[in-house]
Amino acid sequence: MNLQQLNQISESVQEKHGSCLKRVGVCCGAGCISSGSTAVVDSLKSAVKAKGLEDKVEIFPTGCMGACNQGPLVKVDTFNETIYQKVDAENAVQIIEQHVLQDQVIPSMLLFSDSDPEPKVRADENSFFQKQVKVVLENCGLVNPESIEEAIHAGSYMALHKVLTSMKQEEVIYEIKKSGLRGRGGAGYLTGLKWGIVAKFQNAIKYVVCNGDEGDPGAFMDRSVLEGDPHRVLEGMLIGGYAVGAGKGYLYVRAEYPLAIKRFEQAVKQARSFGFLGKNIFETNFEFDVEIRVGAGAFVCGEETALVASIEGKRGVPRPRPPYPAESGLWGKPTLINNVETFANVPPIILSGHHWFSKIGTSKSTGTKVFALTGKINHTGLIEVPMGTTLREIIFELGGGVPEGKRFKAAQTGGPSGGCIPAQFLDTKVDYENLVSLGSIMGSGGLIVMDESSCMVEVARYFMEFCMDESCGKCVPCRVGTKQMHDLLNKICQGEAASSDLELLEALAPMVKETSLCGLGMTAPNPLLSTLRYFREEYRAHIIEKRCPAGVCKMKTAQNKKKARV
Repeated sequence: MNLQQLNQISESVQEKHGSCLKRVGVCCGAGCISSGSTAVVDSLKSAVKAKGLEDKVEIFPTGCMGACNQGPLVKVDTFNETIYQKVDAENAVQIIEQHVLQDQVIPSMLLFSDSDPEPKVRADENSFFQKQVKVVLENCGLVNPESIEEAIHAGSYMALHKVLTSMKQEEVIYEIKKSGLRGRGGAGYLTGLKWGIVAKFQNAIKYVVCNGDEGDPGAFMDRSVLEGDPHRVLEGMLIGGYAVGAGKGYLYVRAEYPLAIKRFEQAVKQARSFGFLGKNIFETNFEFDVEIRVGAGAFVCGEETALVASIEGKRGVPRPRPPYPAESGLWGKPTLINNVETFANVPPIILSGHHWFSKIGTSKSTGTKVFALTGKINHTGLIEVPMGTTLREIIFELGGGVPEGKRFKAAQTGGPSGGCIPAQFLDTKVDYENLVSLGSIMGSGGLIVMDESSCMVEVARYFMEFCMDESCGKCVPCRVGTKQMHDLLNKICQGEAASSDLELLEALAPMVKETSLCGLGMTAPNPLLSTLRYFREEYRAHIIEKRCPAGVCKMKTAQNKKKARV
């Protein structure tokens, strides 16, 4: 494969697109598939076949289009886009007969809309899309993720060609460093620095690992990228391998993501057949190959040393650091580990340059961030916004605010490792430093919205239960500490706690945080500490007044027990 062949493939795809009367993309991400999008694809294809237009109208699957609670979503035309929402088999026929054949937009509730009472014909004029800046997700919802030709037409493997034919390894690392890209898996470590550390170790064998073990409740960012643009992630891994001198890569992904696994497997096979994997890639001496390792769903395997152990076939538990995986990772060899979103940022940085990327976002948190919006919010789904976008913009402009006119109460960022941010900080700019200062973290990008009906003590109890269940048990502070904190939170929720129990909780939390072996235990107290910091009155109401202000917790007070006996 060479540049001329890449361009020829892109031109042939463009010619195919140009011969189409219309191109109709159907969201076939996991969310829309669960809503019936495969039946919509079948119905669209049947309608096209009935009209004898198979050569003129292309029906194809796409990755996630973002507005997950409005699915199945159907997009007509790739550029002058119109999106239809909640499409069923009957609507699909109408789309073909009216929009495709007569070029008449179908009005009424079928046309995609966010909070605007008057839906826009062009989907990108809706607030949900207008406020977004897509770098990682630029091809999701646009290309067929099962076609390498479509990926090449969208620009895939051009960055790989650039680094292999015109850049030295240190120049690639320099670009990533100067871009300011930070690891999107949660810790926010500077990606270029990590790459530089791995590169400096002189070893004949090195590895690249893509961490797709996304286990946070309510998180589906990495899954959606793997489903919607697997070649982008694969290309990022290849570039990382070249930069640090590695010849083998692994994608570690949880078994609960069967569609992501399927599409990445397809991408690997296609890339290998096109010469993007294997030996003499782009007619150079660079060689690299990739394997997939499927995890059993242990949350702790998102921690890099536990992930390494799992790939090696051992029990997925963390080990003390140093040495870090950058020095001694897979089978004791230097190993570069980044998550899916981090690798997906690499190709556009290489193609457009570090100056372009560093101008997006803030000075310390450059670029964009993908978030999964869930919870008590009108528009759940997948979004990508510049770092520094405020919580208010994310929740009320993109997310459409809280349903049923209820009052916003808190936003939980960072999954079970994060914290709950109250309404008084809605105008906080979302970046790594600001979230930490509020007692939360960026995490991988889950953002759960809570309204006035949420009990913050119960929220802390729920996340503590998750961490307790997911603890590998290797270290005492996490194994025993999360259990003790969960039991105390249970007592509070049931109205059986005393003030001394709250004091014990406040003593336990920092101890577990400071003495646990890995990030799971170190961050497990965050939801508890943040709710204590901002919603202490709710704890007092449960303990002193024996009532739940939100009406969520069922108090097992002496009076309630007496009523139960009667």
